[in-house]
Amino acid sequence: MTTPPLSRRDLDFLLYEWLDVESLTTRERFQEHSRDTFDAVLDLSADIAVKHFAPHNKTADAAEPTIGADGKVITLPETRKALEVFAQAGLFAGSFDEDLGGMQLPTSVMRASIAWFQAANAGTSGYPFLTVANANLLVAHASKEQIDGFVRPMLEGRFFGTMCLSEPQAGSSLADISTKAVEQEDGSYRLSGTKMWISGGDHEISDNIVHLVLAKIPGGPPGVKGISLFIVPKYLLDDAGNPGERNDVALVGLNHKMGNRGTTNALLNFGDGSYSPGGRPGAVGYLVGQPHNGLSYMFHMMNEARIGVGFLATALGYAGYRQSVSYALTRTQGRSQTDRDPASKPVPIVEHADVKRMLLAQKSYVEGALALGLFCSNLVDEQDTVDDARLKSEKTLLLDVLTPIAKSWPSQWCLRANDLAIQVHGGYGYTRDYDVEQFYRDNRLNQIHEGTHGIQGLDLLGRKMVMQDGAGLELLVATIGSTIERAHRAGGEAADLATDLDAALDRTRVVTTTLRDEPDKAQSLANSSIYLEAVGHVVVAWIWLEQFLAVGDSQGDFYDGKRQAARYFFRYELPSTGAQFDLLASLDRTTLDMSADWF
Repeated sequence: MTTPPLSRRDLDFLLYEWLDVESLTTRERFQEHSRDTFDAVLDLSADIAVKHFAPHNKTADAAEPTIGADGKVITLPETRKALEVFAQAGLFAGSFDEDLGGMQLPTSVMRASIAWFQAANAGTSGYPFLTVANANLLVAHASKEQIDGFVRPMLEGRFFGTMCLSEPQAGSSLADISTKAVEQEDGSYRLSGTKMWISGGDHEISDNIVHLVLAKIPGGPPGVKGISLFIVPKYLLDDAGNPGERNDVALVGLNHKMGNRGTTNALLNFGDGSYSPGGRPGAVGYLVGQPHNGLSYMFHMMNEARIGVGFLATALGYAGYRQSVSYALTRTQGRSQTDRDPASKPVPIVEHADVKRMLLAQKSYVEGALALGLFCSNLVDEQDTVDDARLKSEKTLLLDVLTPIAKSWPSQWCLRANDLAIQVHGGYGYTRDYDVEQFYRDNRLNQIHEGTHGIQGLDLLGRKMVMQDGAGLELLVATIGSTIERAHRAGGEAADLATDLDAALDRTRVVTTTLRDEPDKAQSLANSSIYLEAVGHVVVAWIWLEQFLAVGDSQGDFYDGKRQAARYFFRYELPSTGAQFDLLASLDRTTLDMSADWF
């Protein structure tokens, strides 16, 4: 990978010229920082990503993890070495409190930092991604003893973390999980059950693996109200806090994936008697927080992971876009449409209008997605540090509304960017000699990861936009409306874009109200995935209008490119929402009325 996978210029624009993250340094939590420290972290991240993560990206794809004769997982040595460098740089702990060994960096800066690693090597970056999310959940909900025993080693990079939700018979339907946790006399629990699709579920890269496991305590309420959350380490801790006896967590097998192969993905048995610590059946687990509150705790990690998946999709789309631009600038083929001289030399393919279209589409997708992700990250910083209770509540609500979009929109449209990157490369793009083929395969997982497209659509329409008597919808409309008002005051082209966005926003409000008021909920939610796509496009158009306003009258190629990408999105993408809103408003029953016998 010779082309840097991200644009540092774009990151600087988004963080400093648009979001003004430097202003966060006036707040107590970030007062030890400055733009210099933020830049130092971004520079270091880019350097480590390019030098230690990118070089083994294709190797890890070709030599995916396997199970050795001794039952242990075999991974590339380069993976472990890269993660050791990552840990030595203190990046596991970047956003955590100083008293935990962290740097108290803003989430927006850390997300930008991690994006470098996600773009350079999706597989290897998966381990710290899950570990940090695991640690964040425990800091919010675990006891001091649990934080000292499990979080601190994770932030040092000695322990890695996972999340164990899905089961073979339940899939995404967590109400149907059957993993059981029985309380012991010493206050610990013994767990038994099977979990699948566990990213980072087993390996020998770290000293220990901290599994966060959803399970039901016998006698608890039915369904999701009876779910509790447990820490189940691969190795139990000895009196000194070091990994000791093997816990009864057994690797059944590894899933062999289409892409993102560098991260192990495991089927695990808890408490099947493979190890039986102390000679007693069951995997030893420790309850996090209160019984039967497990799903609410896990949503802390799931929501963070969903935004993180959106960043991974963005990073992979961005890396493919960067490589397709580089290829189009240097690959010569064909002649200008206006050049009729057969003796003239071939031109770089970037001169062809259709190639420009494909590159511009990619640019609008990946730069729009990156801006959306950083905006959501900035909302986290705001809600964590703002003093005004009302404003804090608004930031939290807006983040809740945007989370399914920030996860699912990049997963769909940055994958489309990867598809176009292959097309720009022509036949070469379809071969393993070029990275864009792998980027597409790696990115395809993200429409499934942490809740499918359909689940996110149900969440957005069925919960987020109607929560608190429609407060989520009202806040989103008001927030976008504020940008529209600023654009109208700016006048000129910004006002023209604002007019188009205002019309699409009004359709969002009217159609959402129609669907919300429909008494037949099955009918109102039948096309929630299409609703997610339409509203996602409206939100990204808003993000592009925000960037257009931030550019203002600034001159230069970078700013001209931003303006053109905004025009593309408004002219080529936003109009597609009209037909989608028409379908939604009609309360169409085509899918509902389809019989299973007709397929």
